[in-house]
This record gives sequence, C-alpha cells and structure tokens, in this order.
Amino acid sequence: MTKKILLLGSGELGKEFVIAAQRKGQHVVACDSYAGAPAMQVADECEVFDMLDGDALMAAVEKHKPDLIVPEIEAIRTERLYDCEKMGIQVVPSARAVNFTMNRKAIRDLAAKELGLKTAKYFYAKSYEELVEASKEIGFPCVVKPLMSSSGKGQSLVKTADDLRHAWDYGCEGSRGDIKEMIIEEFINFDSEITLLTVTQKNGPTLFCPPIGHIQKGGDYQESFQPAPISDEHLKAAQEMAAKVTEALTGAGIWGVEFFLSNKDGVYFSELSPRPHDTGMVTLAGTQNLSEFELHCRAVLGLPIPGVTLERMGASAVIPSPIASQERPRYRGEEEVCAMDNTYLRIFGKPTTRLKRRMGVTLCYAPLGSDLDALRDKCKAAAAKVEVY
Repeated sequence: MTKKILLLGSGELGKEFVIAAQRKGQHVVACDSYAGAPAMQVADECEVFDMLDGDALMAAVEKHKPDLIVPEIEAIRTERLYDCEKMGIQVVPSARAVNFTMNRKAIRDLAAKELGLKTAKYFYAKSYEELVEASKEIGFPCVVKPLMSSSGKGQSLVKTADDLRHAWDYGCEGSRGDIKEMIIEEFINFDSEITLLTVTQKNGPTLFCPPIGHIQKGGDYQESFQPAPISDEHLKAAQEMAAKVTEALTGAGIWGVEFFLSNKDGVYFSELSPRPHDTGMVTLAGTQNLSEFELHCRAVLGLPIPGVTLERMGASAVIPSPIASQERPRYRGEEEVCAMDNTYLRIFGKPTTRLKRRMGVTLCYAPLGSDLDALRDKCKAAAAKVEVY
C-alpha cells in the first residue's frame, strides 16, 4: 500500500493532506512555486517550480515517477495530466475532473447545459466590451469572476455599470494562469451558502458529509460551521446535484461542492473543487468521525470508508494578515487562545505575508444541540486574539 504521491500545490490544505497520507505510510513529494510552503514542511521531499510550465511539470513527474498525482491548486498546466494518466499514473480525482473544475467555463457548462443543474444565469466575456454587453442581459447587481482563480481572487459584486471597468481590471489581476476571460452571473438573493463535502470511492458508494455553512467576504472564506441549518428537502436536492456532477467528472476523492440556498427559489449549484475545501477545515475540530483530509486520503488510496458520522458541532474562523512582508511572520495572542476550552489553534507556517492572507484558523467545538451562534461568536473572538506582525 505504500505509494509515492506528487502533491501539486503545498498550502495549508495540502499540509493537512500530507499529514493524513503519512499516517498511512505514504511517501509525499510536495510541489509549489515557492520554497517553504506549508506542506513542504511535513513532506518527504519537495520541488519548487511553476506548475503552469508544462515541461517543468512533466520533468518533476519523470524525476519522481509517482504512483499518484494530487492537485491542490488551480494554477496547473492541467491538460498535461491526461498524458500522466496514459503513463499509468493515477490523477486525483481524474484528469478529466481536474481539467473541468480548474476552469469555471467548463464546469459551469457541464453543470447547467449537460446535466441540467439549477445555476445562476451567466455569460462569458473575453474583453471589457463583451462584459458591458453581457451586463445588459444579466442586469444589476451581478457578479464578475475570472474563469480561473481561487479563494475569491478577482471576484466583484457589480452594482452599477460604472463598476464594470474596475471589475474587469480586478478580475484580470486576480486571474490565475494565462486565461483572461470572465464569467458574469446574475446575483442570486440567497439566504445562506453551504459546502457539501462529497466523497467518491473506487469501490464504494458516494458519501456526503454533514453540510457546512460558511461566510465569505470578497469571495474569500472567513468562517465556517458544521452542521449548517438546512431543510431536509434542500439537503436532498443538494446531494442529488453533487452526486450527478461528481459522477460525470469521474474519479475518487473528496469534492467541495458549493450551493446557494434560497428559501424562495430553492437550491442553486455554485461551484465545485475536486479536493479538500477551505471551509472544510472545520472538520479538524472533530465534528466528523473522519476529517475531510482523512476522507480524501482514504478515497484516493482506495481504502474503505465505513461511513461519515456527525460527532459534534464545530466552527472555524480565519486569522488574516494585516500586513505584507517578506519577513517570516510572528504571532501574539496564542497563549490566550490556548487557554480557552474546547478550542484549537492552527498556524499554517507560511513563510511570508501579504495583506489579508490567511495565516491560520481557530477551531471551536461543542456538543450536538448547543447554541450554534454562540459557538461561532466564540470562534471569531478567539481568532481576533491572534495578531500577525
């Protein structure tokens, strides 16, 4: 069962996956575009290169000859992963899944046009002029996103036509890779958002984790909590959509499937990530019998997963950086957080900072049936105690 895993992207999610994999006796090579990335600190080996450089990517594959390739970020020359599959390397969840989901155009067209899932009305724009024309069809307010980005980078809520130029420029700045194209969506007046972590297996049924609620600011996650309040009807609809889209994309692993919930209009499919999801860090608080990282590890290795059970309530809150510096960051307030009951502190170990960069999280838990709002407030208060400087 010992496999060599090439991890493409070595952020905080990759770090937790490496820990889970090494607990199963796996050998992990962590790759990223900069040295000292979080997952590199716990991996067996590491490589630094631009993963948008297809030749550099294939050179790393040839050097390490991995059994599995596990992408953790979007900025990868994903079409080369088809070549890796032809070489007999398992791509997680699959080369098809990674190629579709790394580009909002491919995944949105698959969901809306091929599978018939309920989504926001949308258009694409390859230029500012096309964005202006599309906005006339969509109306205001609307949402503009790069086709290729992560963690809300380049995303704008556009309230009037006067905001379109800024939205286009900001979208281009936040776009990952060499694709300069936007998706413009109608604004859904939703009541809440959830992430439905969905586990597809090599030899077993598709499993669903208890729904995770989350709050975003500027398109980036700020806090998450599990279980999220949701009606049985809406949960069933979300599970059916998640099962459809993951089956169409193929492969084994965990998927972060995002939905908008509207009390008036029902459930809308929003986005999908073929890997552990940032909002799923709340599972590190022991909310489930198996964290999302353990689930991902088991699924990609083909190990049995008896089931996913809800053990307790949990909340996570982000610790953002208020500064930008190339110096190694320092922290204050850790003692105060560690003195709190039923609370964990996770500092990611990123070697540098930039404004609002996610540097860590606090995690709080409570017995099932506890006051969810009080738990969320406690977790956010814990995060506020930690100063990055």
